[in-house]
Amino acid sequence: MDWINSFGLFIGSLFANTLASLSGGGAGLLQFPLLLFFGLPFSIALATHKVASVALGLGAAATHIKQKSFTRQEACYITLVGCIGVVVGANLILYVPDVIAERLLGAMILALGIYSHFKKQLGQQATPINRHLSGYILGGIGLIFIGIINGSLTAGSGLLVTLFLVRWFGYSYKQAVALTMICVGLFWNGIGGIAVVQAGASIYWPWLPILLAGSFLGGAAGAYLSTRFSNKIIKQCFEVLTLLVGLKLLI
Repeated sequence: MDWINSFGLFIGSLFANTLASLSGGGAGLLQFPLLLFFGLPFSIALATHKVASVALGLGAAATHIKQKSFTRQEACYITLVGCIGVVVGANLILYVPDVIAERLLGAMILALGIYSHFKKQLGQQATPINRHLSGYILGGIGLIFIGIINGSLTAGSGLLVTLFLVRWFGYSYKQAVALTMICVGLFWNGIGGIAVVQAGASIYWPWLPILLAGSFLGGAAGAYLSTRFSNKIIKQCFEVLTLLVGLKLLI
């Protein structure tokens, strides 16, 4: 890859991960299609993106942990139940043809954008609900399902976790974003990357340093900006992004 394309990949990764860290998921909305655009097969792009996305969680972790907007128990719960689905999804995706996988990815992203658009007050205030045994069991099933999506279709799954935490457990948007960055960005993607490789996919190593740099710097920048930008502005930007990328993959 020449230096112009390398610079373009870095800028795309930096922008995608900044938005993801700012909004609670969606780094793959730009970074993953960008890898496909540069010519990587679906399974190789998936494994490469997942490993690079671990740096997103690392970049955002310091800021969110310092703010103490969630407990260690909450983070462990989301991490553990979601990783079950991640491993299952990572093994399923290798049996799905690339074209079908891309269409499913586009449909999921488009659905997220439409859902967010019609939920005007989504996550504006914390209203704790379903934080009892049966609520955690049912919530765990939901997170396992999202983990399967994360392990297989990757892009947009972080945003789906954010929306689920807001809707099912009643977290505020900022709390849900912080949990998503730690649990999904750092742990789900790390385990998913390992699972995809063990299932037979390959990582494209020459591009990985560029993606790691963009993911780490973007994660740190987004976490910093999340304390200063309004949820309304973040939400509107991300809705436009999900609609455009979802339509692109479908068409």
